[in-house]
Amino acid sequence: MATIKDIAGKAGVSPATVSRILNNDTTLSVGEDTRKRVLEAAAFLNYKPTRKRNNNKDDSDTFEIGIISAITQEEEVQDPYFMSIRLGVEIACAKFPFKIKTVINAGNHGSFDDLKHLDGIIVIGGIDPSSVQEFCNTNKNIVFINHLPENGEYDTVASGLDKATEDVLNYLLELGHSEIGFIGGKDKFNRLYDNKPMGETQDIRKLAFDKVMKQNQLYQQEFVHIGEWGATSGYQLMKRALEAEKLPTAIVCASDPMAIGAMRALHEAKIKVPQDMSVISFNDIEAAEFLNPPLSTVRIHTDEMGKTAVKLLYDRIKGREIPIKAVLSTELVIRDSCCKVKK
Repeated sequence: MATIKDIAGKAGVSPATVSRILNNDTTLSVGEDTRKRVLEAAAFLNYKPTRKRNNNKDDSDTFEIGIISAITQEEEVQDPYFMSIRLGVEIACAKFPFKIKTVINAGNHGSFDDLKHLDGIIVIGGIDPSSVQEFCNTNKNIVFINHLPENGEYDTVASGLDKATEDVLNYLLELGHSEIGFIGGKDKFNRLYDNKPMGETQDIRKLAFDKVMKQNQLYQQEFVHIGEWGATSGYQLMKRALEAEKLPTAIVCASDPMAIGAMRALHEAKIKVPQDMSVISFNDIEAAEFLNPPLSTVRIHTDEMGKTAVKLLYDRIKGREIPIKAVLSTELVIRDSCCKVKK
């Protein structure tokens, strides 16, 4: 089992600093980069802190919360999108009177009994709200990130992916592309206690893609490929796309890891990016700017999504009753993976 000393060695700080960061010591003055580095090291080493509940709220005014993630720890490492959200939550908790009592990942559920005694819960990804409510006594002190429950009873945090997709397509259209493809994944929401699927919803990026392309009378079903999330699926979906007689001049990938896999398949097929096919995606993970060519993408402020969720949860605990849906803006980052269509 990892220790504070192990984390300190990996993060390049003192054990005392690690201890204070992990215990959300609000009197500690460190940069956000240092705090993030320590939390990333703790996540990588799968550090499990032991905390005792403090029921004397009058003395400390500290609230104990839980984090529930719809993805496994392995998936979190493979796609840093959800890890960045969680780290945003943990960083923000250091600035609020919150202690993270438990973290439950899909496939590694931990103790559901812990949920019953928490002051609030933050859910990251597609978890069915009713299955969360079964295990906690927090009433409406639950915030969902990246998944919008249909009943509208809970606070939610999301990014404006529909507008971002429109921006991506308008950019490609301005470059002269009219034959545009899409590679994406399926959005699922599962039950908390056994991680079994409760259903699927269409990804917002896919819905927006269909809408804009149909409005411009440019939609071609044969250019659309949907599978699982991740680089492996992006690779496989692009291989499938390359089997067709006709190829698009540009492809929109729903995530950077999918784009990385797709670009590998294009490289193997000796199709040059962007000369033969432009590629653009979403998330702006750290690796995106170091690809060859550097990847054009939509920057999603995942850490701010986590921080916003903490602020909403604090307001809920303090008495706000009206649910809030926070939609964060995105940013189109233009690099070298797209170019004008050859005449």
